[in-house]
Amino acid sequence: MGEGVPGTQPPTRPAEDRLDSWKEIAAFLDRDVTTVQRWEKRERMPVHRHVHDKMGSVYASRVELDAWARGRNIRASDNGRTGPENESDVAPRVEPAPPKTAASTSRTRWTVVFPLALVSAGLVIGTGLWLRAKEYFWRNPIADARFQTITEADAVAQGATVSRDGHFVAFQSDRDGRMDVWLTQVGSGQFHNLTRGAAPEMANPSVRTLGFSPDGSLVTFWVRKKNEPSGADIGIWAVPTLGGEPQPYLEGVAEYDWSHDSSQLTYHTPGPGDPLFVSNGERRPEDQPIFRAPAGLHSHFPLWAPDAGFIYFVQGELPDKLDIWRIRPSGGTPERITSHNGRVTHPVLLDNRTLMYLASDPDGSGPWLYSMDVERRIAHRLISGVDRYTSLAASADGLRLAVTVASPKRTLWRMRIADPNREAPAAAQIPLTTGTGFSPRFGANYLLYVSATGTTESIWKLVNGTGTELWSGAGAQIFGGPAVSRDGRNIAFSVRQHGKALLYVMQADGTNARIVADSLNLQGAPAWEPDGQSIASAVEERGVPHLFRVPVNGGSPAAFVKEYSVDPAWAPDGRFVVYSGPDIGTTFSVKAATAESAAHASPHAMPALTLTRGARHLTFLNGGRALVFLRGEIQHKDLWQIDLETGSERRLTHLAPDFDIRDFDISPDGSEVVFERAEERSDVVLLDLPRP
Repeated sequence: MGEGVPGTQPPTRPAEDRLDSWKEIAAFLDRDVTTVQRWEKRERMPVHRHVHDKMGSVYASRVELDAWARGRNIRASDNGRTGPENESDVAPRVEPAPPKTAASTSRTRWTVVFPLALVSAGLVIGTGLWLRAKEYFWRNPIADARFQTITEADAVAQGATVSRDGHFVAFQSDRDGRMDVWLTQVGSGQFHNLTRGAAPEMANPSVRTLGFSPDGSLVTFWVRKKNEPSGADIGIWAVPTLGGEPQPYLEGVAEYDWSHDSSQLTYHTPGPGDPLFVSNGERRPEDQPIFRAPAGLHSHFPLWAPDAGFIYFVQGELPDKLDIWRIRPSGGTPERITSHNGRVTHPVLLDNRTLMYLASDPDGSGPWLYSMDVERRIAHRLISGVDRYTSLAASADGLRLAVTVASPKRTLWRMRIADPNREAPAAAQIPLTTGTGFSPRFGANYLLYVSATGTTESIWKLVNGTGTELWSGAGAQIFGGPAVSRDGRNIAFSVRQHGKALLYVMQADGTNARIVADSLNLQGAPAWEPDGQSIASAVEERGVPHLFRVPVNGGSPAAFVKEYSVDPAWAPDGRFVVYSGPDIGTTFSVKAATAESAAHASPHAMPALTLTRGARHLTFLNGGRALVFLRGEIQHKDLWQIDLETGSERRLTHLAPDFDIRDFDISPDGSEVVFERAEERSDVVLLDLPRP
């Protein structure tokens, strides 16, 4: 009902329904007169006037006011309230409507509010969990780091480590011609050779080779004594930072780490499974290991958490099936932290949750710098680009990192094998249009090799100096090297591509390439059997590799060597096969088996032969009566020959100390050797992180 119109009368109502003044209207609505007059003008509140024009001569109906209030969905005010002037827009109380009790009003309110609160809380929690799962709040720990290269000599600098206080950096370098331990004080620009050729073999990329004593007075380094084939020759030596003679530090220990308060020592020995120990500061013969890796696996890079709650370590199959695990100092079941299944090394903890380490990609590229929150366990690659990292160390407070950045190069070289009574000729580099080459194999009047471009590897054929690409696959990693059949007409090779291991066969001109196995966990290099009807390759079953026969023209693959066995080489007459056993410390044994049937092989007698990790390729000479192999240090080896009947050995090459041979092959007539040479130039870089 609208405003009253002069000269009209509302319908007759009972006397008790009528309000005859502004004062009565205001009292009925529980507001002051000014407020209800404003409502009449702005809200069309139903007020009537008598026929004369006196503004004070007004009246209203209680029923009409109630209907007006209800039509605007107005909530009543509290009883006895007198509304102030500034609440003119607050609606009046409607007395005729039955009042709700406090309990009823509360129930109504919570019926609406509680479900909305639950939905809102669920959205907030769900969003938070999603952001945490995606690590939306994760921050790159080196995002604001300051980089500083401290070595820029034309030499190798590797295995860098930093003292606990961050003031000193030690590294291995061949600046003076052979590998030594060098020391520099950060910012001084001065470098000091601490060992000066007095230390035995000290290079081993599979362990942390350098460290500092807790007080920083000693630099410690991994050593392996010469002319010792067993693992008992490995130990940790130390040299004073101020100079002096190197001395044994932890004999029989391969790696160690002190807890942050220097009260506890964790270390592992080079025995099978790399037994891991915890002690109060020294190695004792009666100590019992808290962990030992399963057969054929290794456990390296022990690392205390800052709060000493865990010991972190790298476990897996060398060199590129590794991950980071952790275990309580009291022992128990280890817990897996990363899931790379690649070349994982050099873990450091910046705090109890921030882990940094080096890891390769699934395609074999790298290693790169990675980091993760050990509670979230999502790996993050920290730096893009082509830089390859080979070591990582951190100061005790996690604010200074030392990394080794390397530029590797692999080339092919050839050399004539001289008569034992004549001086060996010099090696000559083979020109390649591809720039890099590795895993060389001789064929019938040709040479095969593998080349890499970015993340893609390919097989090339070299004939009279002309190279031809035979096979290439996007993102493919060729492992173990190609194998040429005895007649030279076919080539077999193993590839990791798109997360699968594939065994290929193709003709020597690159045609008719086909997959003969795509469901086996292949390991190492393949080898043709002399009859050309099957290929021998290691296949991992339940964590242990065994030799399998894979028919090339159909048929099911079958295991024929039950023990740990990789990288086979068949005798030319097919009577037996030689292969490599598991790494123990830094060495492995070469064994032989007689292929009595397609499904079973028995041990075949051969002279005892233990070799150093780093090159497993074996080649027969003289119709199967002699075996050629690489022997020496981890990063420097020469070719040797052993007579399988008499056990007599002969050294075939005398290569310079800077020649690091990774692979080789012998020509069918035994007159020439071709080998892959690895060269690396590297520098030590410091990363200074801002204080949190």
